[in-house]
Amino acid sequence: MTAAAAAGAPPAPLNRTMIVASVMLATILTALDATIANVALPHMAGSVSASQDQIAWVLTSYIVASAICTPMTGWLSNRFGRKRLLVIAVTGFIAASALCGAAQNLAQIVLFRVAQGAFAAPLIPMSQALILDIFTLSERGPAMSIWGVGVMVAPIVGPVLGGWLTDSLSWRWVFYINLPVGALCLLGIMTFIPDTPPDRSRRFDIVGFSLLAIAIAAVQLAFDRGQSQGWFDSAEIIAEASVAFAALWFSFVHSFTSEKPFLPLGVFKDRNFSAASLLGVMVGVVIFSVAALLPTMLQSEYGYSVLQAGMLTAPRGFGSIVSMLVVGRLIGRVDTRILLIVGQAIFAGSFYHMSLFTLDTPSIEVISNGVFQGLGTGLVFLPLTTMAFATLAPDTRGDATSFYTLMRNLGGSAGISIMLALLVNFSAGARGQLVEPYSPENPMMQPSVLPQSMSITDATGVVVLSSQIDRQAAMLGYTQVFHFMFIVTLAMMPVVLLMRSPTQAPSRSAATAPVEH
Repeated sequence: MTAAAAAGAPPAPLNRTMIVASVMLATILTALDATIANVALPHMAGSVSASQDQIAWVLTSYIVASAICTPMTGWLSNRFGRKRLLVIAVTGFIAASALCGAAQNLAQIVLFRVAQGAFAAPLIPMSQALILDIFTLSERGPAMSIWGVGVMVAPIVGPVLGGWLTDSLSWRWVFYINLPVGALCLLGIMTFIPDTPPDRSRRFDIVGFSLLAIAIAAVQLAFDRGQSQGWFDSAEIIAEASVAFAALWFSFVHSFTSEKPFLPLGVFKDRNFSAASLLGVMVGVVIFSVAALLPTMLQSEYGYSVLQAGMLTAPRGFGSIVSMLVVGRLIGRVDTRILLIVGQAIFAGSFYHMSLFTLDTPSIEVISNGVFQGLGTGLVFLPLTTMAFATLAPDTRGDATSFYTLMRNLGGSAGISIMLALLVNFSAGARGQLVEPYSPENPMMQPSVLPQSMSITDATGVVVLSSQIDRQAAMLGYTQVFHFMFIVTLAMMPVVLLMRSPTQAPSRSAATAPVEH
């Protein structure tokens, strides 16, 4: 750490630029690995002789481990100092990635993915806290816009990069790619990140952490496995939901009665942070859900390949980059709440447009909608993050950023599961309506009217006709889900009115004060 940093002075402009670049790399590592392995799952399954349900644990293990360990970020930063924590986290992530790539069976992959998720957990909240510390309120917009590019674009680029690496090299390279990027990130952290002295006065609340960890794990498992197990028709899902409710209830009770609880409920007294956290959950629901559903729709209903679907969804990331860079300049000059409302309105418009998609929708329309939606993403994500921490005291940022990240990610996980369940139900309902006219008694269904290839009196014709009905029903299911996202987006817009704009920016000394917990 430089003498200037030790004296509490802000880092030099070059150092601040390199700090943002370093933490952005750390953010990209975390966000990328949440999706890059998705397209490689079939290849992994064949390599380690795993079933579809078994190989899904490659994704679930990473998500659950990351979700459980994210709330520990504040305490760990306090215990070890933020620079040491970042070095440990990135080093562990690189090692776990190498082990994932070298794994020889499913048990090894899942074990190393747990380690990868655990080490990845502190990277996003610590990166966020660092930017909040080294920039004043008026300077945070441009810095957060650069950082936000990694958060929003990496999950979109992940499937494209993962598909290319898997097809060109091997599924193992979706993990090995982390090694050079991680090494560069580690070098930047060790060279440019200012450190904070460890403070071991805060006792680790093992009871509070255990209760919260159990609740998070149970919730995550219930959402991840709910669709495949039939939701509450399954004893497993009922048990997981019951455990989650009980653990969360006792966690709240413990937090209210403990002198220094692990779950810092005090941060939720800040109106901006509470409203932004609620919006963050709802934004996570729609952003992560559409990112999961759209590539699947393009492959299953339109017949695009994995790589083609990835290329069609990638322009959404381009829209996000453009809007974040522009919005970064507008924050501080325009009421942030107005930016949020405009972004949500763009979201609503894009989802409504998607609800009008048909099987004949051209690819250029999908691309243009993605760019439009990406513009909305920047207008929502960056102002929302700024408002969440604008009125919080600097000494609460470590805990606040970790729980804000956790709630957004849980919203995304829950949203994907809920939207997939709605897709199945909507598709089933649409199929029931579509098959009603196909009866021998209907004059329009007679062999003289229908094409021979779709005759309901011929076995082959019935198969062809049934596949076409299934395809139409699935498409209707997707459009109804997108319409539901449109309704959800409209419903969350009034929450912005609960927020208040900060009357003044914090002083430079406050903005650059070390994070204390």
